[in-house]
Amino acid sequence: MENNPNADRLDELMRLAARRRLDAVVVFGEANIRSLTGVVCDNGCLLLDVAGGRRVVFYTDFRYVPMVHRVAPWLRVRETRQGVTFMDRLRREGIRPKRLGYESSITAKRYLDLKKRFPKAALVDVNDDLLSKRAVKSVEEITRIAAAAALNDEIWSMAQKEIKPGMTEKAIQRVIQSLMIALGDGEAFETIVCAGANAAECHHVPDDTVWQKGEPLLVDMGVKLDGVCSDMTRNIKAARDVEYAKVYDIVLKANEAAIAAAKPGMTAGALDAVARKLIRKAGYGKAFGHSLGHGVGYEIHEEPCARQKSKTKLEAGMIVTIEPGVYLEGRLGVRIEDLVLITTTGCEVLSHSVK
Repeated sequence: MENNPNADRLDELMRLAARRRLDAVVVFGEANIRSLTGVVCDNGCLLLDVAGGRRVVFYTDFRYVPMVHRVAPWLRVRETRQGVTFMDRLRREGIRPKRLGYESSITAKRYLDLKKRFPKAALVDVNDDLLSKRAVKSVEEITRIAAAAALNDEIWSMAQKEIKPGMTEKAIQRVIQSLMIALGDGEAFETIVCAGANAAECHHVPDDTVWQKGEPLLVDMGVKLDGVCSDMTRNIKAARDVEYAKVYDIVLKANEAAIAAAKPGMTAGALDAVARKLIRKAGYGKAFGHSLGHGVGYEIHEEPCARQKSKTKLEAGMIVTIEPGVYLEGRLGVRIEDLVLITTTGCEVLSHSVK
């Protein structure tokens, strides 16, 4: 596995599979495959042949073989022909596992195909193992995510010079989208733009609502760059609204308190509690209905999830959002979100836009 930047992660998964007495593991998820091999492919099967000398083999069709040779020259590649499923190819090559690891996130059709092709195998879900391995980023992944976060900051700065009251939410969204396409690899998720009271809807879908002068504006945005995501929420505050100013100050304090507390060894649930306790004490506990944050990487939502009572321990190298919010239906909504890297002593904030 020479020249594989994620070789350590792949080795760890292989050792884990051996400890769980798995004869083989098959991985289909695009993000999981990329996190283990660096290969970007939406039609592939990565085989960890634990019982067969710990071989690593990648099965894909004609379209992707040259790319895999270029990106991962260390990886054994097997081409599949039309009408031959990955499972067919595995059986033809003598793979007969008694215990087979798989991702529970696969489609029902693929799961049934696994059952059909390997009727005597005990299928063992390794999805959580894959996600936990992805949660701790490599140095190379951290560098890329930090670059995506920096570009997100730059795009928000540029967008603020173009957007103005009188524009619709959709029009503001298009400004941000066009910048993401021009400067990055597009959106990591569909940009959320909320004018006025629409911000009370956590995941409001931008519509033809016009942003009025003096109204607050909430924007949740993330640009994708070099295969990884970024995520940030910022607000243009209301001009003269006492209640809004009060709520904004509470949410900002909750955001800052969680950032100050974040460190390796604490549970994700304890981190959530730092912000939630402050918001609850201010009398808005019921208006903070979502978790404090989530991991970000090849996908916009990854492990760890900083939700109430989570026992997941934060580790150096994890990247997580800190995004407390207060939502008062029909009146207002405030969410302030930063992307942070858990370090050996605390955390480093990757989002630098003014709050």
